[in-house]
Amino acid sequence: MKKFFIFVLIVLVAFAGVTAYLWQGFQTFVEKPLGLQQELQVSKGQSAFGLGQKWYDQGRIDNYYYYQILMRLKPELREIKAGNYAVSPDMTAVDVLQRLVAGDVITYQVTLVEGANIYEVLAALANNDDLVQTIDSNQEYSKTWQQLQFTGKDYPEGLFFADTYQFTKGDTDIDILKRANKRLDRVLQEEWQQRAQDLPYEEPYEALIMASIVEKETAVPSERSQISGVFVRRLKRGMLLQTDPTIIYGLLPNFDGNIRRKDIRSPHRWNTYVHKGLPPTPIAIVGRDAIHAAVNPADGDTLYFVAKGDGSHHFSKTLREHNRAVQKYQLNR
Repeated sequence: MKKFFIFVLIVLVAFAGVTAYLWQGFQTFVEKPLGLQQELQVSKGQSAFGLGQKWYDQGRIDNYYYYQILMRLKPELREIKAGNYAVSPDMTAVDVLQRLVAGDVITYQVTLVEGANIYEVLAALANNDDLVQTIDSNQEYSKTWQQLQFTGKDYPEGLFFADTYQFTKGDTDIDILKRANKRLDRVLQEEWQQRAQDLPYEEPYEALIMASIVEKETAVPSERSQISGVFVRRLKRGMLLQTDPTIIYGLLPNFDGNIRRKDIRSPHRWNTYVHKGLPPTPIAIVGRDAIHAAVNPADGDTLYFVAKGDGSHHFSKTLREHNRAVQKYQLNR
């Protein structure tokens, strides 16, 4: 009996020793940095066990058995999410897995600038190397427009909200445009519900057209509602809007920077020196401020304005006053 107890004691001591040895090895494994560099890509369908096997094959972990133990002790670490992750060499397997479980992916961004036209919008997307490019910019414009049909319109100009959009690896240029289009629809409807009374618009799309003209006419935020007021009053009186940005838009994408006499007389459908009323589509993308100005024009009796050369404008009530302002701010300069 005494020998039996001694044997059991030896077995227990040996077991405790082996357990302590294994536990110490496991702790060393858990605390050892993986040495990963900068960015880790986790593909869709990648499992935590498969990722551990990959690290073992790369020599980043010494014992795959310890990794399996980790997965069983902490089953929550198995729920990793696909994406691109920022990592550093000092991060352990636990550190990395916790980040993957949280879905803390690297985000990228692209900015659609207020006042940009559709050609500039597509260029901004095409020049972003982090986006997957699906829009064929080499084909005829009419075919490109067919790719970009949103909200039932057959022409894409102005149908995207100007803002900075965050995205993750794998998102496409079309994904951004869909988000920008939904954002525009939401903001436009919100502003339309709070519009002023007696506006010369039959639908929100017409307000969007006006917003795009306002956006192109001034870079001074405080002037937006004033310019909107001028154009609204001209529309109500049946006057031509006579706004240069609409001439320019009809000449895109080949406009060279100069408006000539023949351009003012051009019959293209956006030319508000020739055609009464609003042009058929917006001429740029806009933000909320321009939309708000379009549906909440400033009260007053001004019907004209001219650029003063410093980014602001001089507003006039009469044509005679306007002509004097043109002489002062444009012709003399």
